[in-house]
Amino acid sequence: MQIQMFRRKYIVVLYVFGISLSSCSSTKMAFNLNDIEKARVLKNAEIYLKEQPITVTSSFCKRSAGNSHDFYSEGDYWWLDPQNSAGPYIRKDGMTNPDNFTAHREAMIRFSQISGALGSAYILTKDQKYADKLALHLRAWFINGATKINRNLLYAQAVKGVATGRGIGIIDTIHLIEVVKAIQAIEDSSALSKADLKAIKLWFSAYLNWMTTHEYGIAERDNGNNHSVCWALQVAAFADFTDDTAIMNFCRDFYKNTLLPNQMAKDGSFPLELQRTKPYGYSLFNLDAMASICQILSTKE
Repeated sequence: MQIQMFRRKYIVVLYVFGISLSSCSSTKMAFNLNDIEKARVLKNAEIYLKEQPITVTSSFCKRSAGNSHDFYSEGDYWWLDPQNSAGPYIRKDGMTNPDNFTAHREAMIRFSQISGALGSAYILTKDQKYADKLALHLRAWFINGATKINRNLLYAQAVKGVATGRGIGIIDTIHLIEVVKAIQAIEDSSALSKADLKAIKLWFSAYLNWMTTHEYGIAERDNGNNHSVCWALQVAAFADFTDDTAIMNFCRDFYKNTLLPNQMAKDGSFPLELQRTKPYGYSLFNLDAMASICQILSTKE
């Protein structure tokens, strides 16, 4: 399954393994997705075998209130006020400020793409080299003291003169869904030691706890539009990875009794997304995210 994410200036594709490559062997399908995708996946994976890790510590923005291990981004639609250049930024919905700091987002997107490609290649070939290369990136992001990322998003989508970070910045880690799916794809390899896997799961458990208890996480959960959906999508994926059944059950209830009835109209539209300056893109994005929640949380029952 692919999620085309029409957000900001990036068009990012997430390969969610559940229905795609990993399940073709156990699911009767009218076509063989492995055969269709194999050449493309392996071509990308061969390119990524040459890439070295780039984490948040590779760049720093002096406007960040955090340290070198903190993920930092700036609100997309916030601009210098032409009437008050020294004052707080003003919002222009749908208009991305090209002067924003984007290096950490770009590094995370790159990490997601590398993870998806290498994880998929391992599924298709069981060649250890793909899993080993992925493990190198995973250790850099989540284990190595000099390069790892902190387990919160306190400084995401900051706005000059308004906030050093905001709850809606949590959407920036949607790219980590691809990463946890890739980790699950290589768990049967020897690329990650038991200690490595435990450390990575502890990172995601801590981040999951922050997402579900910190005021930023609660605000994002209750935002009401695609941000709430993407909060639930991340929480579901990370809970699945860390075997947190209580949180997964919460997400099922949240989707069925809050997200779906409050966001989707009887005609299948998303009224809150239709109010935006880019209604088509936001509606597709929200629909894809909802479908992915169902994919992650569905059981045979």
